[in-house]
Amino acid sequence: MATASVSFKSREDHRKQLELEEARKAGLAPAELDEDGNEINPHIPQYMSSAPWYLNAEKPSLKHQRKWKSDPNYTKAWYDRGARLYQANKYRKGACQNCGAMTHDKKSCMERPRNVGAKWTNMDIAPDEKVESFELDYDGKRDRWNGYDTSTYSRVILDYEAREEARKKFLKEQQLKKLEEKDGEQDGENAGSEEDEEDGLKIDEAKVDESAQMDFAKVEKRVRTTGGGSTGTVRNLRIREDTAKYLLNLDVNSAYYDPKTRSMREDPLPDADPNDKFYVGDNQNRQSGQALEFKQLNVHAWEAFDKGQDFHMQAAPSQAELLFKSFLVKKEKLKSEGKDKIMEKYGNAASEEPIPRELLLGQSEKEIEYDRTGRIIKGQDIALPKSKYEEDVLINNHTTVWGSWWKDHQWGYKCCKQTIKNSYCTGLAGIEAAEASADLMKANMARKEAAEEEPVRQEEKKLATWGTDIPQDLVLDQKLLQESLKKEATRKKEEMDERKRKYNVKWNDQVTAEDMEAYRMTRVRHDDPMRDFLN
Repeated sequence: MATASVSFKSREDHRKQLELEEARKAGLAPAELDEDGNEINPHIPQYMSSAPWYLNAEKPSLKHQRKWKSDPNYTKAWYDRGARLYQANKYRKGACQNCGAMTHDKKSCMERPRNVGAKWTNMDIAPDEKVESFELDYDGKRDRWNGYDTSTYSRVILDYEAREEARKKFLKEQQLKKLEEKDGEQDGENAGSEEDEEDGLKIDEAKVDESAQMDFAKVEKRVRTTGGGSTGTVRNLRIREDTAKYLLNLDVNSAYYDPKTRSMREDPLPDADPNDKFYVGDNQNRQSGQALEFKQLNVHAWEAFDKGQDFHMQAAPSQAELLFKSFLVKKEKLKSEGKDKIMEKYGNAASEEPIPRELLLGQSEKEIEYDRTGRIIKGQDIALPKSKYEEDVLINNHTTVWGSWWKDHQWGYKCCKQTIKNSYCTGLAGIEAAEASADLMKANMARKEAAEEEPVRQEEKKLATWGTDIPQDLVLDQKLLQESLKKEATRKKEEMDERKRKYNVKWNDQVTAEDMEAYRMTRVRHDDPMRDFLN
């Protein structure tokens, strides 16, 4: 813990101080003591343990966190309500003119104003009140419950309980009265009927006191609980001598108990004797009894709804159960019909005579004698079954069969590596010729790709100024070009200044090559980055 000293510390002293604080927090070093010799908790943060600079604390202390300006003579006493001091027999000078008490004047009197005050009648002098004054602190002045006597609230509770008891008694009487009237009206008409017996039972039940009804709806008060108050509780039917499920196995790695749902799905004692256990987990209820049937019913309802059947398990449970039963009957019927068809077509091997042993195990009693080289001396060798397809048949000078070679998802002959069936075998010469042909094809393809990559150079045609090809004999006259430039400049100035534009404008559609060249030279190209530098 950091001390209250604010003197400068070197890096080494600061490091030692931090190590000492860590040792104190770990319990390896004794705790620091304050001025009174009391130990200071090393886990208290520095902003709480360090005293302000204006207190000039020399040693670490927690006095600045305590209420060090409290008044020792302060008490939480309150006014003695209704206390009287002295009962006078006659009016005294300076007393209240209305009641005769010395502790207040007529203006502050709380009694009913008398027609003739005690000053003149000298009768019914009120006793003096006990006047007290306290110096309360900030909280005491604003405490709305200061001086409240909690024992007075018991009278409020008694009043409410008496009112509730009277209401229940009145309702019970009204119920008995109604049942007796109904019983009297139907006494002569339906004597001995079932309704009369039920009404009689209702009357008998209504006459029974609520406290005598097996104590199942008893209202008990909760004591020493966080909620407090009273609540309607139903009597717990669990035998109190039974051990709770979460106390059967206290190992932390045993079955998990969920306190929110009060469930323990797994068996807390899996290694114990099953005959000695009365609880094997909540999953036993899910895997036994009618739980599995209910699960199958739910699954059938889901699958049927997905396939277009318009019914719901929660909306119509009776319909869902009836359809499930009919589904099971039809399923069993189809299963038996399929079994009968298979037995009719292939027979029933279980009901026929057993297959001979020599057929099952492939053995016989024939004696065959072999020599050391494996040749038969006595007896006849077992004939091996042959395929209907021809095997090891070599055609067209091939030394291997078709399908002995595989390349690029194609079958072929291994001897000549040909992929054409029924072709003539060429041997090693054919393999070399095929490899040379493949190499030549690769070279031609590479050369073709290289030729395609090189772009074809095309001669750029120089166009004329008005978009056509420039004739070979086109020659521009420089004098005419200069004049065309001046005309173009004059025309642009007229366009910019509308005041110089004339009314009678003569149109000339004869455009020469020099005029087009002058227009091209003076035209501003907006996509030209050097257009700002043109004259």
